[in-house]
Amino acid sequence: MPLHSRLGEILISAQLITNEQLQKALEEQKKKGGQLGDILVRLGMIKESDMIEALGKQLNIPYVSLDQGLLKPDTQQDLDKLVPEGFAREHCLIPLSRHMNSLTVAFADPLDLVVQDNLRRITKCEINPVIASRKDIEQALDEFYGKRDLLREIIEQTRKTTEKSKKKEGDLDLNEMVKKAEEAPVVRLVNLLIEQAIEERASDIHIEPLEEEMSIRYRIDGALYKIPPPDESLLPAMISRIKILSKLDIAEKRLPQDGGFSMVVKGRRIDTRVSTVPTVNGEKVVIRILDKARIPLDLKQLGFEPDDLEKFSNAINQPYGLIFLTGPTGSGKTTTLYAALNQINSPHKNLVTVEDPVEYRLPGINQVQVKPSIGLTFASGLRAFLRQDPDVMMVGEVRDLETAEVCIQAALTGHLVFSTLHTNDAPGAISRLIDIGVEPFLVSASLLLVVAQRLIRRLCPECKEPYEPTPEEREKLKLTGKTKIYQAKGCEKCHLTGYKGRIAIHEMMVIDKELRRLIAQGKPDDVIKEAALERGMLTLQESGFRKVRQGISSLEEVLAVTGTGAG
Repeated sequence: MPLHSRLGEILISAQLITNEQLQKALEEQKKKGGQLGDILVRLGMIKESDMIEALGKQLNIPYVSLDQGLLKPDTQQDLDKLVPEGFAREHCLIPLSRHMNSLTVAFADPLDLVVQDNLRRITKCEINPVIASRKDIEQALDEFYGKRDLLREIIEQTRKTTEKSKKKEGDLDLNEMVKKAEEAPVVRLVNLLIEQAIEERASDIHIEPLEEEMSIRYRIDGALYKIPPPDESLLPAMISRIKILSKLDIAEKRLPQDGGFSMVVKGRRIDTRVSTVPTVNGEKVVIRILDKARIPLDLKQLGFEPDDLEKFSNAINQPYGLIFLTGPTGSGKTTTLYAALNQINSPHKNLVTVEDPVEYRLPGINQVQVKPSIGLTFASGLRAFLRQDPDVMMVGEVRDLETAEVCIQAALTGHLVFSTLHTNDAPGAISRLIDIGVEPFLVSASLLLVVAQRLIRRLCPECKEPYEPTPEEREKLKLTGKTKIYQAKGCEKCHLTGYKGRIAIHEMMVIDKELRRLIAQGKPDDVIKEAALERGMLTLQESGFRKVRQGISSLEEVLAVTGTGAG
């Protein structure tokens, strides 16, 4: 019996979850990967402690915890030498004691018999399993092996080994570059660089040459943070290693290149996009991390207010029409579109996308990567798909009149079309389409909904501070009574920023009869916006203010993203 089926049956028999909840969790696991138990906990279907206790009883395995004082390895038995730290951390297990040829080990997942068998081979001991929570085991591992920054350690090691043997990039021939790129320290350094970025929830890694050193920065929650770099002499080897992984030409340093690679980190598949650009100081590399497990494909997790969620869900379930998401690069538009496609996806519909690039692969959906160099553009891809009997089409971005016309043609001939535009607000999408050459009556006839979106940072739940707002702030936020709001403070959990994670705010303009009339008449944005506000549209700033009143974000953050004078 598959392990996930066994776990599901155990939890159902213990009446901790229903069969419907299990099926939903299994679907989530199929889409994003990961451990079934972790998914059930993340979705709020079960408490981790309840799951572990039930597993222990059903499997007749003792349950141990830090609170009981039982999750402490015997420090006199050299267990740290018996079980390698890397193996223990990777599989979330910790050795507790050894008696004769029997090794007692706490597992977060005692159903993973493959790991137990591998551990038996490594230690040459019979394994006596006990069960503990993942959180407790991770804390116990830090206490036992010592909390380590593996990336910092290897950076220090590489500095020492390169101090006496520095070479300039120009001194390395191609064969030597390949050789250095395949050396163990460089391979390990690049792997740890990416693994730590994933652990820190980074979306991008910037590796760039400066005049006298190398700079490495992670983009976390939209902001860049520097990390200690290795010796600059390792830069050519690191870039060569990344190029080899990405199937790029390591000899080409004069032209930009694009590629990517995949890797498995802690049991889940991570895709990357890699871009190299020649600068005056040498090649700069940016690695975009595409961690599907971190992408919320449930609309309820995207930050929609309940009334806006109802409007959005209603629009995406229409049989035909055009839906636009607007906002700058990095505002989460593609994620929202993927969540919409995921919501309406079914075996009874033919869903197709034309993207540049395809960021995440969605099961059951036909996705095409545009390649302008061979004539496969957004417009030509769309035209081809119109002959493929589609029900729903997603276009990565409308950049020109040709693409806009094909989208509108598709919407007017019975297809539901999603796309994005770069505008500051929702009404701005109307003037943008007209500016690129679309007739106002066609925009009016085809458009269903325009959603402007931004991402704001969430306050760190560990350290956010309540405070009494000033009279001006109370008036701006329309606060009543003695309501308090929160501000950022900063702690180790959030890298002293006061924020952890991001959430979307929205400006949702539903196109009704009156708005269609105004659009067809070519009315300016301010007139259309005023009419939309009269019909209940929230501005981006007001959507952000709701998040402030709910204690999710700070007034300072919302004003920084939406502008102090935004209406």
